[in-house]
Amino acid sequence: MAHNRKLVLAGVALTKAKLPAKQTALAMGQARDEIEQEVISSDYLKTAPFKWVGLVIREGLKDELQPHYKKIDVDDGELPVAIEIDTHRLLGATADQMKAIYRRASLIALAHAGEKYGLKATRINQLLSESL
Repeated sequence: MAHNRKLVLAGVALTKAKLPAKQTALAMGQARDEIEQEVISSDYLKTAPFKWVGLVIREGLKDELQPHYKKIDVDDGELPVAIEIDTHRLLGATADQMKAIYRRASLIALAHAGEKYGLKATRINQLLSESL
């Protein structure tokens, strides 16, 4: 592992929508930092068969409630996960609104992974229910 992050977020555009790159990157970074702290402090990864989560947020045409998984990377311990969000909600959104959208998508993916792998996801689930 070339870093010591426990959560890494990346965005990929599935449409030709023009989102403000700096605002998008800032919102995603803030969402990641907040959620990563919760992942660490809640011992979410304590019993996980992976060391960190690499989450790709696909900026597409629908909001998914179930993420897509790839195999755990045994070399660096990554659980690769992807989830799609509706780009229309990002268009014209403020920085705070963008952060909330990325945060919710991240929490959905982490809650689902927590259930799939039997992790301690109480705090993640609580944050998710508060984000409604």
